[in-house]
Amino acid sequence: MKVDTRSQNHPPGDEEKIMTRKQKAEKQEHEQSPNKKPKSEDHNNNNNNNGNKSNNKSLTDIVAEFDKFCKTTSQHLSIKQMREILEANNADSSGSDDAVVPRCQDMMFYGVLKECPICGGTLHHDGHNYICEGSYSEWSTCTYSTNDPPRIEEPIKYPDFVQDSPISDLLMEHRDPKGKPKRDIQSKDKPFAGMIISLSGRLSRTHQYWKTKIEKHGGKVANYVIGVTCVVVSSSERDRGGSSKVAEALERSIAVVREAWLNDSIEKDEPQPLDAYDVVSDLAVDGKQIQWDMQDRSQEALESLNAEIKMYGKRGVHKDSRLDKDGGVIFEKDGIIYNCALSVSDRGRKINEICVMQLIMVPEDRIHLYYKRGKVGADSRAEERVEEKKNVDEAIKEFAEIFEELTGNEFEPWEREKKIQKQPRKFYPIDIDDGYDVRYGGLGLRQLGAAAAHCKLDPFVANFMKVLCGQEIYRYALMEMGIDAPDLPVAMLTDFHIKTCEETLLEFVEKLFKTIEGEEDKPSAVWSDFSQRWFTLLHSTRPFIFRDHQDLADHGASVLETVRDINVASRIIEDMSGSTIDDPLFDRYKKLGCSISTLEKESDDYNMILKYVEKTYEPVKVGEISYGISVENVFQVEVGAGPSYDEIKKLPNKVLLWCGTRSSNLLRHLHKGFLPAVCTLPVSGYMFGRAIVCSDAAAEAARYGYTAVDRPEGFLVLAVASLGKEITEITSVPEDTEPLEEKKAGVKGLGRKKTNEKEHFVWKDDIMVPCGSLVESEHKDSPLEYNEYAVYDPKQVMIRFLVGVKFEEQDVVYEEVDPADAPVE
Repeated sequence: MKVDTRSQNHPPGDEEKIMTRKQKAEKQEHEQSPNKKPKSEDHNNNNNNNGNKSNNKSLTDIVAEFDKFCKTTSQHLSIKQMREILEANNADSSGSDDAVVPRCQDMMFYGVLKECPICGGTLHHDGHNYICEGSYSEWSTCTYSTNDPPRIEEPIKYPDFVQDSPISDLLMEHRDPKGKPKRDIQSKDKPFAGMIISLSGRLSRTHQYWKTKIEKHGGKVANYVIGVTCVVVSSSERDRGGSSKVAEALERSIAVVREAWLNDSIEKDEPQPLDAYDVVSDLAVDGKQIQWDMQDRSQEALESLNAEIKMYGKRGVHKDSRLDKDGGVIFEKDGIIYNCALSVSDRGRKINEICVMQLIMVPEDRIHLYYKRGKVGADSRAEERVEEKKNVDEAIKEFAEIFEELTGNEFEPWEREKKIQKQPRKFYPIDIDDGYDVRYGGLGLRQLGAAAAHCKLDPFVANFMKVLCGQEIYRYALMEMGIDAPDLPVAMLTDFHIKTCEETLLEFVEKLFKTIEGEEDKPSAVWSDFSQRWFTLLHSTRPFIFRDHQDLADHGASVLETVRDINVASRIIEDMSGSTIDDPLFDRYKKLGCSISTLEKESDDYNMILKYVEKTYEPVKVGEISYGISVENVFQVEVGAGPSYDEIKKLPNKVLLWCGTRSSNLLRHLHKGFLPAVCTLPVSGYMFGRAIVCSDAAAEAARYGYTAVDRPEGFLVLAVASLGKEITEITSVPEDTEPLEEKKAGVKGLGRKKTNEKEHFVWKDDIMVPCGSLVESEHKDSPLEYNEYAVYDPKQVMIRFLVGVKFEEQDVVYEEVDPADAPVE
């Protein structure tokens, strides 16, 4: 069942117009027939349920009546009595007095709330909407939210004491569910609800203008600072030195924001994060860092790409502890390394946090406990401490206690045997491996030139290895996927953790197909549960709820494959942060177990590949910009881990095909060969099941063969694939891929475009090259744009060439600036 949380009510203005017409009609009818009875209340209620009318009262009247009802019941009913009334109706009576009173008043006036239709949990009003406090599973809490909750169609049950209450008649008047009004919730129209805002200095609009606007949208304006939500100033306020209000706000840690916060909050119908509009955060003590999920994406990207990696692996002392500067090392005893990273992503509770715990031994056998918990990018708000302990036993005991408190599990069974059971509303460990995250261990920007200069490899190959061993491509990849927290070494995870992620994905895909084939009961809960579990295992700065198969392919399967491949790269690269004089690039080249050589640009093979690119490429569009392509270099490859060229050339139906892969994934492919797709999904790249997928169009491979969205260079892979003796052609998504996987026969997915078969030719060793101009095919309804080929046995595919390309913007006009008009810095 899909939950629609949008209001079904008409706008208030329309309601009043409807009421007015109805009242006029009834008045005219009564005047014409004075003895005729008016329509019953029940009839009115049934016909005007969506209009939220009760006993012909306007929305304004209902809200006023409810306010009066609340004041009266608060005066004549004790907290204890309200709890008893809730209990009599099997409603939640727990919580603070402040929570019980509005919950009971809502029930008495509007009716008893039913259970959450998604998870069966308890609904309550949070001041804006009705939300659920239940859980889908131990991994996730319910995200159900509505302004029109289901209510029980039965009279409210009252304890005996109500009969003797002075407000007995009032309560009995609202006891019957028939004719009860719906609660009018318009939180989106009131972004400043519950806020007190102080205005300071000269703004673009008068203070009176903003006072009217703020009050209209639910807030209040104060001339003082103490207790306010924020102080609004102009962007130039800090340049003027700031008013006394600003100074007082800084002293009291109250947000000082730009005037644009008011405009944007009203325009977007919800309060915008104050941190994103902060004017003077850097003037406050230690500053007020903005957590990454509240920053503009471009600003977040800059933060990520330049961020210091604070923990490179299992033995990495966290940089924020500053104990690494004192010679500190991670404490180890009896085979246990006392360093843990934890994560939780809980959409229902709006929690997305990480936690790092370490025992650090510094010289003279002094042991410290380091603890940090909070959101990525908000270090100044994190709960953080470094404490020296009396002795090792005390430190180990406290470390284990904190782990158990946060996860609900014992530390030693987890660390020794990976025994753990996720507990509701608790953290889960990110299993870190002993090694160096490539974002730390890879070559830094200042090392790249020296590393290539000191390398004994062919200069073109040395430059290629320089790219693959540098930090940059991996930082870009993880940044774009949103799993780039500098506190978590996501590029140095254990095989156990990556396997756990894969099992989670496969379990969900299986559940998804069963849900589609069978009962479609509460699919939103299934998606939300998986999403929260996924982003707990692979912590993201911007978690969200997956909605469809494409989301699952782009942000689930593809992300897992990239993380897996980057982790292999980390193990090959290790730590290259030291000197480059001893030729670390050549050392990593040898570890690859792969032969790479540059193709001469005058060679037949080079010209054949250049022609293949030109014929089968068409501009790739990213956003509003189309990209052309140019070939920079071509490398011939012999991967040691896969089948050799001599083995492949003996197989039948050999085709030279394009494969798209991110630069961040290349090192793993060259080291271990191609792996099949991690799962089956009805979208391009995954619709063939667990297969290695290629294409006869360079345009298809170019969609994936990039370093990053805003990086112009990349690599396209040309592989020789044997499709076997029997080739299956398909024009739609296979209903079941298991027979294809078991048969291991080649599959060709026919796309809406194809290469002109008249231009195809045979290369050496009977290898077909489907090089031809792209033309429309007869398969107009195919889910694929270009032909795709699936091979299920990795022994039937070998990487033969790497084509270094540059993506070039097309039809982009850049404004020329006269140097004389350029701003002087």
